[in-house]
Parts: sequence; structure tokens; C-alpha cells
Amino acid sequence: MLTCVIRPVIVSKSKLISKERQSEDGLFEAIRLAKALPDVIVKIKSIIKLRKPNASIFFGIGNVKSLKKNIAEKKISLVLVDSILTAIQQRNLEKEWETKVLDRTGLILEIFGARAMSSEGVLQVELAHLIYQRSRLVRSWTHLERQRGGMGFLGGPGETQIEADKRAINARINQIKKALVKVVKTRELHRSKRKKIPYPTVALVGYTNAGKSSIFNRLTGEHALVKDMLFATLDPKMKSLELSSGQKLIVSDTVGFISDLPTLLVAAFRATLEEVTTADLILHVRDLSSFSFEEEGKAVESVLKSLGVEKDKKCIIEVWNKADKLSESECGTLSFDVINHEKQRVILSAKTGAGFEGLIELLQISLNDEKTQEEIFVSFEESRSRSWLFKNNLIIREETALGGYKILVSWTEIQKNRFFSGSV
Repeated sequence: MLTCVIRPVIVSKSKLISKERQSEDGLFEAIRLAKALPDVIVKIKSIIKLRKPNASIFFGIGNVKSLKKNIAEKKISLVLVDSILTAIQQRNLEKEWETKVLDRTGLILEIFGARAMSSEGVLQVELAHLIYQRSRLVRSWTHLERQRGGMGFLGGPGETQIEADKRAINARINQIKKALVKVVKTRELHRSKRKKIPYPTVALVGYTNAGKSSIFNRLTGEHALVKDMLFATLDPKMKSLELSSGQKLIVSDTVGFISDLPTLLVAAFRATLEEVTTADLILHVRDLSSFSFEEEGKAVESVLKSLGVEKDKKCIIEVWNKADKLSESECGTLSFDVINHEKQRVILSAKTGAGFEGLIELLQISLNDEKTQEEIFVSFEESRSRSWLFKNNLIIREETALGGYKILVSWTEIQKNRFFSGSV
């Protein structure tokens, strides 16, 4: 499928020349997203600077006409616009260029649709697709009116095809939401069972193609799919890992994030992404070789924040991957920065295995099972929390007090975090 990829860049009136590096990086990512679709051959790639989007066709009239000629000459069958288009803009561009047009949201949805393997993943992608399609229903053709309503000659139009389609889409959305409620309950049941086993959970998160699955395979000895491709992993995977100290933990590989990730996708995949919110430790995998290193890091932090994961309240280790793509001097400089930085960071290469000793050491320190004693208060209403303390043999002494119990406990940092997070 011959494809045209367009990267629009909105620039201010006072500064018509945008940052070239960011524009080129954005175009490069858009091309990689396009190539993640099957049978796509990118024939045209272009960066178009705009002062502001046109309400009806997004681009300026001159840009639309020049692109129309190019699209016709190269026999392009798909145009990908790396931005969010309204339904009107998308329809008008398709009319002008006489070819299929997809915006960034539509493209990511197509990729997710091609990648989803599990029944849960398929449902989540279909839900996001339907919500997106519902917003694309544009009133265009009066001949699609099925019948006329009212009496005599003044009756208004009856049910239109668009209204019928909207009802059908809404009905299917409700069906999927009911099915996903069962998925959420199943996942909660699995999580509650894992909580009974005293193993901490570690979730791998990061920008798409940062190397999460490669690190997951190195740590656990698994053979999860590894490809130099955006969104190679959609369905989460879990595997147990035993550290050299003898401590056991559960490692989870999750779907990759991306800048401007559609909110409807975050909502649809919430059941899957909740594995991250309940993890005892998060490994934020970052691609050292990326030109957009800082922007990608901020994009991941933004998605985590939308899920309710706060950096200050959750133990997060930054894993800087793909060190094999840097020179020795660059690695040395970065290593010095890591040592002198307050954040927990480690530099490694999932390809060569270099630096994994440091990651294992950080895991052991972060998941330290050393116990401390602390006196806490548990109200009479919190009987479930009190039962959890007894079940895990954490209580040294208990006294009845006004409105509840004064309890002296001996627990690890992970057990303490679980208790106060309300996930017991």
C-alpha cells in the first residue's frame, strides 16, 4: 500500500521557524508508526508548517492542492496525517485528495487492531475503535433518510442512516463494556490471589520500542516477541524471577506508551494498565539512543500520572537501555551523571547484557525485605485491614483503644506500602 506521511508543525506568528530537530524526530516517529502497519510502503514524507489549522481542511489551500498533485502522480492509496483531525477535516481531505486519510489516533488504533492477540486485547481495541468511529459519523447525505416523520408535508426527516449507525455502535459499545467488566473482575481476582503470595510485583513501563520486552526476556529467561517495531507488545506478560539473594518476585511486561496517546485508548486499556498501578516497583525503561530522549520520558510520566501513579509516592527505577549504541566516552559521562543523581537509575544494554548486575542490585535494595517496627492505629471499621495483618503474621502487640486498636507491627517497606495504599 503506497502511503504518504505528513507531519504538521504548528508555529507561532512571532517564530515561523520551529525547532528543526523536533520536527524531523516527529516525522521519523510518524514513518515508523506507518511501517508498523502491514504492507505499507512510504513514498511521500513531508513536514508542513502551519500558523494555525484550517477549520475545514486543516492545511492551507495551497498545501492541499500541491499535495493533491503529488498524491495523484505517486498513486498514493493512504495518507497519514500525524495530528488529530476532526471528522469534517478528515472527510474534506479525503474528497480533495480522493484517497483514504487517517489521523494519528486512527493510525494507532489500526496498529493496535493488527497487534491484539488475546480476547481481552481484541475487546479493548474494538471499544476504542467504536468510540472513535462514533465521533466520525458526519451528516453528509440527505438521501440516506429512511422515512419522513410527522404529519402532512411539513413533517421533518425521520431516522437517518447516521442515527441508525450511531444506535448500532452504541449498542455494541455497551456490549463490550459489559464484557470488559468481567475482565476487570477477573484481573482483580488474579491480583488478589497474587497478593496472598508474599512476592512483590515489578512492572516494566516505557515508551514504545524502548526495549521492555528485551529486558523482560533477559531477566526472566522468557522468549517474548522482540522486534524493532512500535507496539510489538500489546498483551501483558508475567513471569516469576528469583534474585541471587533467594527473594522471589513477579515481573510484568506491559504495552508501550507514546506521545499524544489517545485518551480513548488509555481508557479502553485501563484494565490492563492497572497492573502498573498495583505494582510494588516500576522499572521505567528509556531508549538512550533516541533523539527525543527527554520528550519520551515526559510522555511516559504523563500517562503514568493519568493512571494515578505519582512519582513521589511510587518506587520507580529508571532503566536507560541500548547503551551498546553509544560510544565508550558517552557511556562514561552518563555513568558519572547516574552516580551523582538523586534518582535511582541504571545504564544497561538488553542486547549485550552489560549493566544487568547493577539492575539486579538495585532490585534487591528496593525490594529489601528488612523489617522495621512501627505502631499504627486501626479503627473498628477496618476489620479487613486488621485481618490482613494477622494473616501475614505482622502483629507483635495489640491494645484496644478509643474507636479501634493500637497495633505494634513488624513489616517490610513493601508490606507497609501495600497496607496504606488500601490494596490489602
